[in-house]
Amino acid sequence: MYHGRFTGTHYEAGYKWGCSLLKNGKKLDHCPTFALTEDKYAFAKECAKEYQRYFPEVLDEIQGIADGNEVSVETLHALLFCMYCFEFDNKCTCFAFSTENEIIFARNSDFLVSLEKLYMNCLYRLEGSYAFNGNTTAFVQMEDGVNQHGLAVGLTFIYPHVRKPGLNAGMLLRYLLEKCKTTAEAIEKLQALPIASAQTLTLADKNGDIAVVECNPKDMEIIRPRTGEQFVATANNFNSKKMRPYRNPEIDDWRSDERYQTARSALLQNQSRYTVAFAQDVLSGKYGFLCQYDRKQNADTVWSVVYDLKRKQIWRVEGNPARKRFKEDLRMKLD
Repeated sequence: MYHGRFTGTHYEAGYKWGCSLLKNGKKLDHCPTFALTEDKYAFAKECAKEYQRYFPEVLDEIQGIADGNEVSVETLHALLFCMYCFEFDNKCTCFAFSTENEIIFARNSDFLVSLEKLYMNCLYRLEGSYAFNGNTTAFVQMEDGVNQHGLAVGLTFIYPHVRKPGLNAGMLLRYLLEKCKTTAEAIEKLQALPIASAQTLTLADKNGDIAVVECNPKDMEIIRPRTGEQFVATANNFNSKKMRPYRNPEIDDWRSDERYQTARSALLQNQSRYTVAFAQDVLSGKYGFLCQYDRKQNADTVWSVVYDLKRKQIWRVEGNPARKRFKEDLRMKLD
């Protein structure tokens, strides 16, 4: 896992990183997971208008990367804005629990083994934005993270039945980390933003407010803990009655329903055992299938993370948690 630090203005951070890549012989002029076709360039051009309206700072960062890496900014727009909107690649599982003694967010990121050396952990501290510690299989956009105010967010990707110009899953998550302090504030922002892709966003804040937001360009559902429960969980499918019609049973979702049921069952049957160690055990597959992939099929859990919002701690495995140990990340202080 590559570790990056980003400081200064958005443009300065992007430019410095783009220059660093170029110096090391790496050009961001193609995407390893999908072709940059004319329809993607056209879609990205429309998305850029929405970013200019709602998240212009990230456009500055992308321009900085383009200038530093000596690539076309239109190519970076197509590469970044089309992720999650066309192809169905990365898989993941999220859950959170909140009790009097524990507030925990946990996530497995499942993706392609062939790209695992490119995945990033990022420390962002940019002018005019909240600082955050985040993880991604790409760059600029994030897939999970926690910000300085103790708001943790993680995404799971859903097959894209519909799309429209707007912010995709990873950019939505990045936006929330930079601009929101609480789960309630994040939900309010999501309800106002144009959404380009289909996803769930699991939210947890230091006050113990937890939720899963299932959303796509047309609809949204806010899922809270059920009566008598103190947790939420999700994987790569919509589970609410409102959003279930957007499922696609014909695609390979890497056993999404099984992962969801594993997490739900473990959390439901062990409510007296909620701790960081318990969350790590669930992610590690000790309560059923969650990360036990066959790497020969180019699929694996490529990192796991637990955000302990009560004790302000970050625990991460850079690889599969069934084979590697969680280590505490001490580099960022949470408020």
